[in-house]
Formats: sequence, C-alpha cells, structure tokens
Amino acid sequence: MRSVTYSMAVSLDGYIVGPDGSFGWSVPTAEVFRLALDEVRGVGVHLMGRRLYETMLFWETAEQEQSLDDAELEFAEIWKALPKVVFSTTLREVRGNARLATGGVAEEIERLRAEPGDGDIAIGGATLAAEVAAAGLIDEYRARVYPVLLGGGVPFFPQRERRVDLDLVETRTFGADVVYLRYRVTR
Repeated sequence: MRSVTYSMAVSLDGYIVGPDGSFGWSVPTAEVFRLALDEVRGVGVHLMGRRLYETMLFWETAEQEQSLDDAELEFAEIWKALPKVVFSTTLREVRGNARLATGGVAEEIERLRAEPGDGDIAIGGATLAAEVAAAGLIDEYRARVYPVLLGGGVPFFPQRERRVDLDLVETRTFGADVVYLRYRVTR
C-alpha cells in the first residue's frame, strides 16, 4: 500500500509560515535542496491546497529560468511531470499535470491507494495535512527543521488533541544547521 507522507520546512518552534505569511526563512541550501529533490523522486502523486499549488506554479515553467542550476532543473522536470491533485473551493481550473479534487481528501487517498501505482502520496500544505492527520491517514512526517523561532504563524503539526506515537526512521544534520527528522506513525 502506498504511504502518505507530509514533508515541509519548519521553524524550531513548529511553524511552516510566519505570522506575516512569509516563508523566506526556509530558503534551502544546495544540500537541503538535494534532499527535497530526493524526496520528490519517491512521490507518485502530490495532494495540495490552493496556496501551495500557487506557490509551486513557478516549477511548471522553471526550465525557462537562466539562473537555475542542474539540481533545480531536475526538480522542475520531475515536478512538472508529477501528477498533482489540488483541493480548493476558489480555483476553477489548474495548469500542468494537475487536476482539481472533486471529493474529500480522505476519499481521494482511499481511491489512490486502491489504484495501481508507485511512489508515495505526498501531502502539501498545513491545512490539508491537518485534515489528513485528523483522519489518521498520514504514515510519515518529514520535517526540515530550521534554526529560527517565528513566534507564531501556520503550525506544521495540527492541534487536534490526539496522541500520535511515532518511530524515528532517519535523522540528518545539514551544514546550514538544518536538521531533517523523518518519523513513521506507529500503527
């Protein structure tokens, strides 16, 4: 069965976006970007909310950018081909290899798990991840923890007053003081 993964950059105090809506503090070094590239290679379909979809639209035409390095061009190529499902109540159409979801996220995950296919089902965006977590459908949490305290904003972990036990699968420290933590949900 395909795993459902949730992976984001997160501040040490647990936020993916600061109180002002910015995430410029999480610009990855080349080393951290390679980790993101490795992760996206293992994804079979990416489920995301509107805000993340709009942020990631850059990668749909990134090959036209003169300043990108080889890793960024490879990421753009993989991202562009990757099937994406966008959950939005305001968008009427999406571009690239994306489609708008027609049902709830739990039903979408059930359908994707039942279909033949390789690669993880990746969840992007805190609001969507909170809904998936509340349904008990996340199999792995992957956090790239940055050395910054934001003091508020959008939390990485949903506040659902529900205990979830985790097993540490992997940890790495990067030169920019970024720590990667990968946990599998204990079932």
